[in-house]
Amino acid sequence: MATPQPSARDTRPLGSAPESSGAGASYLLVLEGDSTSRFSLPAEGVVLVGRDEQADLCLRDDSVSRRHARLVLTEEGARLVDLGSHNGTTLNGRPVDTAQPLLSGDVVSFGAVVAVVRTRARAAPAQAPLQAERLMARLREEAERALRYGRPLTALVLALPEQGCVGHEAAEALLAAEAGPAEAAGWLDGSHLLWMMPEVSGEPGEDGLGERVGALLAACPQGRLGIATCPSDGCDAESLVAAARAAARTAVSGAWAPAAEGITRLTLADRTVLVADPAMAQLYALLRRLAASELPVLVCGETGVGKENAAFAVHHWSPRADKPFIAINCAALPEGLVESELFGHERGAFTGANATRVGLLESAQGGTVFLDEVGELPPSAQAKLLRALEVRRITRVGDVRERSIDLRVVAATHRDLEAEVAAGRFREDLYFRLGAATVLLPPLRERPREVPLLARDFLARACQSLGREELELSAGTLYALSRHAWPGNVRELRNLMDYAAAAVPENVVEPHHLPSRMRPRGTGAPTQPLAQDLAPLPAVAERVAPQKTRVPLAQEIRDLERRRMQEALDEAEGVQTRAAAMIGMPIRTFSFKLKQLGLQPRAARKGSPNG
Repeated sequence: MATPQPSARDTRPLGSAPESSGAGASYLLVLEGDSTSRFSLPAEGVVLVGRDEQADLCLRDDSVSRRHARLVLTEEGARLVDLGSHNGTTLNGRPVDTAQPLLSGDVVSFGAVVAVVRTRARAAPAQAPLQAERLMARLREEAERALRYGRPLTALVLALPEQGCVGHEAAEALLAAEAGPAEAAGWLDGSHLLWMMPEVSGEPGEDGLGERVGALLAACPQGRLGIATCPSDGCDAESLVAAARAAARTAVSGAWAPAAEGITRLTLADRTVLVADPAMAQLYALLRRLAASELPVLVCGETGVGKENAAFAVHHWSPRADKPFIAINCAALPEGLVESELFGHERGAFTGANATRVGLLESAQGGTVFLDEVGELPPSAQAKLLRALEVRRITRVGDVRERSIDLRVVAATHRDLEAEVAAGRFREDLYFRLGAATVLLPPLRERPREVPLLARDFLARACQSLGREELELSAGTLYALSRHAWPGNVRELRNLMDYAAAAVPENVVEPHHLPSRMRPRGTGAPTQPLAQDLAPLPAVAERVAPQKTRVPLAQEIRDLERRRMQEALDEAEGVQTRAAAMIGMPIRTFSFKLKQLGLQPRAARKGSPNG
């Protein structure tokens, strides 16, 4: 058993206070049957997984053995061991035969039960770390440097069909001959090779990159290669590896794919939902399965996390898709008119009821009702809602006739409904009626892979709606976004991009354009002193200079860099190789910053070579 003992499974909504990016406890997001739950992992110890009552993570599915698998957690990291289970354990779709290291974003299957791993970033251990941990520690350092100084970084992940295949030796021999002194490479597990390349932007046709990719695939013809770049595809090591691995899964044997291939855009009628995080991919797959049934679904998660999109996905994928989808914000219903809004009323039922009105439940006939923030309903409305859902009949306020309703209910809440039931504020029978299937949506800070992707997507849409040219997000801005805790989740990010599209006059969004609370330390504008602090003593008043507004140092450096690069381009008549040589900048870095800074080089003269 684990020492210290791991926390019991938590089925409550993820409503804890936001933590800074990269922090927070490790856990498994468990998808079992029709519901999801969250199992907290200890910092160190052993977690037994199985159907045995003494198991730390006790699962109920018949496909799980009594003692199915074991998770070993140490300072070096986490490892997964199968205990000779009847239906086997898989890691990212591959059978687990020996102890395998676990990384954040890994997908583990215990029989038919799926769990997505979320581990916190660990500092590099002092002695004898696992190979995967050494690689990840190095990649974290390189990603931090790339973001802080605006330098390019590319991560390649080679996926081989099975552990121990002939491609291992060929890949290692190629790395020994080709890897540069600043690069690092090694095995994440038995079938995934990581090769990190500082100062490589990952652009198609980049000098040297294409040859190395081709050589790696020629050495391992059965392998599939995924390519991710920082900050475009991720702003931390775990996100880059997850993006590259997802891209490798989409590639055909003997070929490569960019990280963009691992992104899923779900088209739900007039909505588009971008999914890149492994946990979100599993959750939306669960929602698609639930949609085929008539089970009520309870979607839990923090405010702004995307609960309405999840509810609409259930409706869109269900047989009721051609019928109405009625969203009801229970928190916004007037306290004295809740029943009238939900069930409708007859003319003259109360003062002001000048006409008969059909209620929201009745208007969703044949379709789906989404009860957003259902925990805010008053007790009297809870009782009537429960009866309406049980007997599928309603009675309008001021009427005695019952009317049949045919609808499906999807509810959502940011509250801990179990605690609300215990406190007597929410009916236990209604809680069980709504939560036949429960889906927990993780907060945005636990989906770092999606932050830069969503930010660019929201910014592009906002620019399009305003009719202006699309803006770029600088590396410094992506660095700031990756370090923010996002208490408002996806809604906060979308609002921020709407603001940037409307307020930023330049064609690149820089860190100083962001609210001060979001700027990394050292990049924000200096805090203005209080007026009384500026008041000089009478005897030395004449020696006090007026306060001067200063530009942040990081912004001043970027402005100088942009100006020097533009001058070099003008002097070199648009030839990038010559311009880069003029200012002593490697051509890879020059090309990377050209796009990052939003520079538009004029075309080179006819016949001139261009880098």
